[in-house]
Amino acid sequence: MSSPRFYLDQPLAPGARFSLPPGPARHAAKALRLAVDDVVTLFNGRGGEYAARIERIHKDEVAVAISGFADVERESPLRVMLAQGISSGERMDYTLQKAVELGVASIQPIAARRSVVKLTGERADRRVAHWQGVVASACEQCGRNQVPVVGTPSTLSSWLGCHAAGRLLFLSPLAEARLADLPAPTAMDCLVAGPEGGFEADEIAALHAAGAIPVRLGPRVLRTETAALAALAAMQTLWGDF
Repeated sequence: MSSPRFYLDQPLAPGARFSLPPGPARHAAKALRLAVDDVVTLFNGRGGEYAARIERIHKDEVAVAISGFADVERESPLRVMLAQGISSGERMDYTLQKAVELGVASIQPIAARRSVVKLTGERADRRVAHWQGVVASACEQCGRNQVPVVGTPSTLSSWLGCHAAGRLLFLSPLAEARLADLPAPTAMDCLVAGPEGGFEADEIAALHAAGAIPVRLGPRVLRTETAALAALAAMQTLWGDF
């Protein structure tokens, strides 16, 4: 069985000794009930992972010592940015969590016209911080040592205006092309998925004007929390490491 993994946003190095931050410490001591001399894996998103041994547990404090470094990555050769129409509550969390497990490289939340959740100011900042936590937790679970970045929510038109990544694909039940009809990507793909209810007509027109390729996922209409994940799985099967 692999050792429990913890993401720490701090410098790590063999020989270092320190106490885990409060969140990982509580999870290690209370939820996982780890003990002194148990081995854990630490990573900070800057490449590779570190083996560490628990030296002391006292109430909510968990002290560890890093014993070694492994230059290992589990990233997909397929680089995909997911531009996801913001959906409500657990739906968005689920989409981000599973997209990370499926190898997505980065995530751009899109404040679409039909997005139920409206985010501005401090509320948007708090939600992005929450989503980034969901992404980090997903990396802990699935073994990734690179943590995808969640961008600041943007309208579709604003994001398209500064989008510079490679091929632009958007999911549409009205499209004629399938993913299997497309050639393998030569650079980063950007996959655009709508919120509950899909995109408005002017948003779809903006995607067409930006050169986006509409693709369908069979004859069935998928929910917002399902569509992008099904597409990512298909892309990994066609061109990635599935």
